[in-house]
Amino acid sequence: MNPSDDGRVMPVTIRILDKEYRIACGPEEHHGLIDSARLLDQRMREVRQNGRIIGADRIAVMAALNLVYDLMRERDEISAQRDRLQMIQERLSHAIEPPPRAEDAPASEPSGLDAANDKV
Repeated sequence: MNPSDDGRVMPVTIRILDKEYRIACGPEEHHGLIDSARLLDQRMREVRQNGRIIGADRIAVMAALNLVYDLMRERDEISAQRDRLQMIQERLSHAIEPPPRAEDAPASEPSGLDAANDKV
């Protein structure tokens, strides 16, 4: 049995801006942590390459702000898409509703076009 198979927390080594960090996580979080570290490393390198920010802590803050901004923008877009889909679903539901049956419809007044009662 693999030690990570029993649900124990295992240390994972990640590398961000050429510095290694050991993070404890469960086996089900291992791949997500590594993917997150890669994305953070990439974003921090982009901030550093822009050349205006010096210091790992400031680079980390700017990268974090950029990631949160992107996340919020995605959240807003998903919310807008959900609203559009709900509106379309409501329109489709109304469009495919069967028309009311004659016996269910309220009786209407005669329209005056009954030829049997008209005299010429």
